[in-house]
Amino acid sequence: MQTNSLLKHFVYATVASIVLLGAPAAAKADELPPYMHPIAGSTVSSATDTATKNMLALNTGMFELYDGAAKIFQKNILSRHPVILGLFSGAGGRFILYRPGQAPLDAPSVPIVYQLLKSVGHSTMALTQVVGPYLDNPADQSWRASMLAYRSRMKSALDGLDMAPMSLEWRANNRVILENNIAFMDDCVAKGAISFAALKAFADKQGPYLKRDIAWAAQTQVAHWMTVIGDWKRMLGSDWDKTYAASNTIYVARQNNVLFSVLAQFFGPDAINDRLILIETMSFTTTPEEMLTSLTRIVADRSVGALFFGNYHLMDYELMGGDARAAIIAESAKRETQAFLPPPVPFGSKQWPTLVTPGPGPASIADLE
Repeated sequence: MQTNSLLKHFVYATVASIVLLGAPAAAKADELPPYMHPIAGSTVSSATDTATKNMLALNTGMFELYDGAAKIFQKNILSRHPVILGLFSGAGGRFILYRPGQAPLDAPSVPIVYQLLKSVGHSTMALTQVVGPYLDNPADQSWRASMLAYRSRMKSALDGLDMAPMSLEWRANNRVILENNIAFMDDCVAKGAISFAALKAFADKQGPYLKRDIAWAAQTQVAHWMTVIGDWKRMLGSDWDKTYAASNTIYVARQNNVLFSVLAQFFGPDAINDRLILIETMSFTTTPEEMLTSLTRIVADRSVGALFFGNYHLMDYELMGGDARAAIIAESAKRETQAFLPPPVPFGSKQWPTLVTPGPGPASIADLE
């Protein structure tokens, strides 16, 4: 015991000596060596700045916490619910079925004829991109090289058309489209100029043939996916009633979105915006991982909304939207203007998640005839 006491006294004395010896050094801490001058300096932060940064850090840290929790939420959802993802692709879409305790099931692809019809249609409409910058400008001949290269591809497609896997009727229609494309390009090259009148005549001529390809492609895509989703619904049985589904879209494809519309036929109106969700993305294509992350965020946030505010679908909406709406009305009144806002829609609405208000004017290509 005496030895331990002496040892403690020695330690205390040593620490005190270090502190005392270090005091002059601390007093001269601002006298930095020259090699520290390029990076050293004093910073100025007011108490207000520090307090603001500390409070903002709470929000930044929240995202880090959420990323970690989201992985657990996603695992929990997939362990209890089947999930169907419908992803846009140039091949007519991709559907994946996730079932608890089983490997993901990728659906068979849309028949290749869908891509062939779409490719021919795109090739025709893409000609406007080739010629658009040079309309009625014969002095600029920089378009010739790209047009001749594109013509070569067009001719190769036409030469192999008889071997393409499509019906005789469809093949005949696409032969006309490709032949008209080549004739238009040959005419432009021969004249050394591209006139708007010629482009308009070309578009008017191709329009009826393109409409047929569009209709056939849609029929092929829809028939395929209706069969796939119908088979999956039968396979899941009673688990269908707890299945989530989500498909992605960008702005230009959200109205009459094909994949979402197919899913809706099997989920029914009561599932829309509840278990069937349309997710807007920044690009045409996205990954299954990104879609699962987005779906997880939606479902998990609903529980948070119910916990804090007593409404399960509150977080499907902009959280500040209702108060912001009232604020816009109040601010508009101050400016003696009428607020322009859509009608309020209740939380958990089963309304179709795209434009639904009917009005005059065409609503499909068929309406343009």
